[in-house]
Amino acid sequence: MAPYMNHLSLLQTISLLYFFFTLITCIGSSLSHDEECSALFQFKQSLIHQDDEAFCTASWFQTFHTWKPTGNTSDTIFDCCSWYGVECGNDDREYGHVIGLDLSERSICGHINSNSTLFSLVHLQHLNLAMNNFVESQIPSEIGHLNQLRSLNLSYSRFSGQIPNEISQLIQLSSLDLSQNLLKLQSPSGFKNLVQNLTGIKELHLSGVDISSSVPHFLANFSSLGSVMLQNCLLQDEFPAAIFQLQKLKILDLSFNTNLTGAFSEFRNSSLLEFVNLRSTNFSGIVPESLSNLNHLRVLSLNDCSFSGHIPGSISNMTQITILGLGRNKFTGFVPSLVSPSKLVTLELSDSRFDKGFLPNWFGMLAELNELLVWDMDINGEIPAFLANLTKLSALAWEFPAFLRFQNKLEILFLDSNKIDGMVPVWIWNNSKETLHVIDLSNNSITGFHQHPQFLPWRHLQVFDIENNQLRGQLPIPPQTTVVYLASNNNLTGEIPPLICELKSLRALSLTSNNMSGHLPPCVGKLSNSLVLLDLSINNFQGIMMNEFMHGSLLEYIDLSKNQFTGELPRSLTNCTNLEFLNLADNSFHDGFPSWLGNLPNLQILMLRSNKFYGPIQSSTTVSSQFPKLRIIDLSNNNFNGQLHPKYFQTWNAMRSVYGGESSVMESEISFKPSGTTDTYLTGIFSYSMTIIHKGVRTEYEKILTIFTAIDLCCNHFEGEIPQSLQDLRGLESLNLSNNHFSGRVLPSLGFLKNLESLDLSQNQLSGEIPQQFVQLNFLSIFNVSFNHLDGRIPNGKQFDTFENDSYMGNPRLCGEPLSKECKGSKATTVPPVSSMSISESDSLLPNETIDWIFVFCGVGSGLVVGVVIGNILYERYSDRFTKRKDIWVRPLSNTRKNQGTIP
Repeated sequence: MAPYMNHLSLLQTISLLYFFFTLITCIGSSLSHDEECSALFQFKQSLIHQDDEAFCTASWFQTFHTWKPTGNTSDTIFDCCSWYGVECGNDDREYGHVIGLDLSERSICGHINSNSTLFSLVHLQHLNLAMNNFVESQIPSEIGHLNQLRSLNLSYSRFSGQIPNEISQLIQLSSLDLSQNLLKLQSPSGFKNLVQNLTGIKELHLSGVDISSSVPHFLANFSSLGSVMLQNCLLQDEFPAAIFQLQKLKILDLSFNTNLTGAFSEFRNSSLLEFVNLRSTNFSGIVPESLSNLNHLRVLSLNDCSFSGHIPGSISNMTQITILGLGRNKFTGFVPSLVSPSKLVTLELSDSRFDKGFLPNWFGMLAELNELLVWDMDINGEIPAFLANLTKLSALAWEFPAFLRFQNKLEILFLDSNKIDGMVPVWIWNNSKETLHVIDLSNNSITGFHQHPQFLPWRHLQVFDIENNQLRGQLPIPPQTTVVYLASNNNLTGEIPPLICELKSLRALSLTSNNMSGHLPPCVGKLSNSLVLLDLSINNFQGIMMNEFMHGSLLEYIDLSKNQFTGELPRSLTNCTNLEFLNLADNSFHDGFPSWLGNLPNLQILMLRSNKFYGPIQSSTTVSSQFPKLRIIDLSNNNFNGQLHPKYFQTWNAMRSVYGGESSVMESEISFKPSGTTDTYLTGIFSYSMTIIHKGVRTEYEKILTIFTAIDLCCNHFEGEIPQSLQDLRGLESLNLSNNHFSGRVLPSLGFLKNLESLDLSQNQLSGEIPQQFVQLNFLSIFNVSFNHLDGRIPNGKQFDTFENDSYMGNPRLCGEPLSKECKGSKATTVPPVSSMSISESDSLLPNETIDWIFVFCGVGSGLVVGVVIGNILYERYSDRFTKRKDIWVRPLSNTRKNQGTIP
């Protein structure tokens, strides 16, 4: 018996040790304060190591100014509770742990992946990353590890893909906001599966998410719901009317779900509703008299629905209402007086079936009214004089000016910036067909045309400007006489029809910032003999770029950025000898560097950022015509590699001297004479625009000065030494070589670039000292050499007294101000990195595999302990049934009774 007990004791000892190991392992999965701070720091580092920095909206060292160690590089100390946006617990349970992280609207840019150390912060209760740019990252399923979350806000941050199921397991959530991302749910039951466990939810904001299903009826049982925002979610079927009855509901936004049906139920006097937006849904039926029970209602928008019947007179009792939208429904009768709601700021009654008549006098008593939208109400007479009493009125949208209906000899019609709303009336198509040359409807809120024509009817039209509206549908085709066609910043869809190529006089075509798609007609290139300006940027065009640019091309400006173009660049671009501006950024072009563009004698701006260009930059260094007028070039975020020839930049003559002349704005001028006139000329001035990283910040230039010069080669794979010929570009203002593999020393001769305002050499393999000559760069306001292999003393004086630690971090051998490491007489020795953990993007503080194994060990360990305890109890109780004979364990048969002995 003694040997057995020894074995049992050994087994119990092993089990006890295993239990403690398991307990330590399970507890260890919850990080200490220092480890959480390190995890936050590595989260920041994972963003700055990414190639996306080339198009981020602000530099990381501005965003995370306070996120840095408090000690020197050899004795790193973190105190993240004082960092911007970080909240630490102060009660006994959460003391010192990171429980909140709010980085909303901080211009963060970069990918978040499953290895992010962010998901090791298991004590997080509040996470807000809204209003940033995560470059269409998918939300990792590891977000389910943050099971203490009470609030999660990822809105307006460019996440994409499917919403992970793990969010449905965050059962403590009281606020969930995933609005305005490129997100979708996996199936028609995805919405139900997402929210069914979130029974304590108070705020459910999913606007812009592709839900494509009905609203589950059980939401009416979620008694805590106070705010539901499901705008533009492709919701379907009938909305559960019982949700209107939720006692704590204050905000309900279902707008722009055109397939969502529903009707109002009766409203209780106890309702807390303050905001109801059903705009552009298919709600129908009558508006009940009990609407007046909504004593707290401030906003009611029922525009573009299918409501009918009379507007209830009780609406006059809604004294808190400030915005009331009833336009474009099937209401009949008269509009009841709205004098009592004295706080009314916006009133829209447009395009309904109200009885014809004059505008009632009580409209003139709406003293706080700021917007009055009453077009297409079949109102008698002109704008009444009593509206002059509305001294706060800033927007008045009447019927499309009725006096124009009978004007048949108009030549020029400017209605731009007049706050015209809704649809252009059908009678406009019969107006001045033979005489109209120019029509400008830009900068209004026009949504479309009644009886939208495929072809514009004005036979001699030369300018059609509908920019900056809300125009929907396909692109209308103007007559062949058209010279200027501007339709940017609308909601146009569909493809560019090949008939556009029939516009042989077209000189300016701008369709930027729409939702157009498809392939470009190859014949568009043939328009280059007339076109001066072509802007198709910020759409969804795809396929290869047209390749029919003609000899003698007049094109000066081409912008195809932010589309989905693929393939190689068309070599026929070499025919565009007048080209000054070429922007192909943010596409998927796959080609080597187009050195042949260097033969274009007038090219000043070349933007190839964020594509799939590859290989070395090869060009002849003996040809004097290589990019002679180039002043701005952006090749960032591609796959260029190899070494740059030491003399590569010597032919870039436009940057070789400081411009001493008068500065001007880059622009194209288009003048033409309206047909039928003798000496009248119309002139259009089109200023060039671009977006570029300047001084570490994504900057949008609506106008480009002729004195500005910049080179951005960051986020590629260039290697070797920095070319000596850069020292000759004395007019250069901005130079970004970061995130490459440049090696060797930093050129002291760069100190001769007296115009330099921004210099970024970070994330390379540069060595040696920072040249003392850089002190003479008097205009230098941005300087970054972080994460290289630099050593020695940091220069001081002048501009260098303004740079902070962030400019030098990741260079452990540097010393001197502003670093806390003092310089010694001898050369500094190698110092360990700022943290014992790696800050590389590939390493994670707590990778997914470790977390999974922790759960396995916890489960196995606890099961083993329970098994041993139970086994010990059973042994003590039934030990008389066990004997040991000849070292063979013997067990009674299952049907053997007690006291019958053992098996021989």
